[in-house]
Parts: sequence; structure tokens; C-alpha cells
Amino acid sequence: MGNHELSEYALPERELSEPVVELTEEEKAGLVGEVPDRRVVAVGAVLLVICAAFFVRGAFGDGNGAGTGDGPRPEDIARDRPPVAAVTYEITGRGSADISYLARNEGGRGGRPAVAADVRLPWRKTVFVPAGERPVVSVRLDEGGGEARCALAVGGKHRHQDVTAGAFGRATCSARVG
Repeated sequence: MGNHELSEYALPERELSEPVVELTEEEKAGLVGEVPDRRVVAVGAVLLVICAAFFVRGAFGDGNGAGTGDGPRPEDIARDRPPVAAVTYEITGRGSADISYLARNEGGRGGRPAVAADVRLPWRKTVFVPAGERPVVSVRLDEGGGEARCALAVGGKHRHQDVTAGAFGRATCSARVG
């Protein structure tokens, strides 16, 4: 290729006949596709805060002991709550009775007394009692009398029984959990 061929592809030189006009910042902001520097900085700052929030949540967890947000880990639950055992109270016999027993607190720590009044026998209830607690069930027959037997099982194993008869007869069963 010679010089002649190169000049065919070169643009002809022209002089600018129009003067160059400088635009103000406001005029530049009004142009399509142009964004003032303040908005760029504001949007960048918001994005940075959002990214930082995701990083902090992932690095330090969500307050439930897990970084995934799927809830507490089993080892955290085990550390925060004492182990529990299934305790089955059973009252058999004839007549009506008031029954009091130990049930688990809502928070899972310790037991709370519960009462079932004027219950027609037989009656059975399974509750979860924390280890170290001493579950107890007590039956008191009404003035009509009758007979009743209380039984208590921990983890499916029979632990204690008692029998009563007559008006206002009482029987109590208890055992240690754990």
C-alpha cells in the first residue's frame, strides 16, 4: 500500500467554525444520561451501607446463634435449656377427683404446678419435665369417695404408684428425673 491509499481512509481536516461553549454544572445535569456528582455519591453511599449490613450479618450472625438466619443451632439450644424427660402421670379408678401435677414452665426452665379440677377417672397426661426436677402427681377424691391409683413413669419406665379410697382420699406419686 502506498501513501495514496492511506489518505483515502483518513478524514479530511476541517477547521471548526463554531466556538466551543462551556456548560455550567446545572446545564450538564439537565443533559440526558448525565448525573450530578451529588447523586452519584449518595447512591454509592447507600449501596455501601447495604453491602456492609450483609457482611456484618453474615460475619456475626443474626442474633439466633447462626449466621444463616435459619434459627438457633442445636448446640445453642442444648446449652441454654436443661435436658427434659417425658413424664406420664396416670390416675385410674372410680369417681371424681382433683388432680395436681408438676408441668414444664413455658420457658423450659423448672416446673410449674398445674391443677385439673373435678376430673372423671381415669385420667392420663404426659408432660416434659427438666432434668433434676422432681415430678409429682397428687389425686384427691371428692366427698363421693371411690378409689384411685396414681402411677408415675419417667421415659416410659414405671417409677412410683400409690392407692387411696374413701371420701376425700389422697394419693401422691413422685420420682426424680435425670
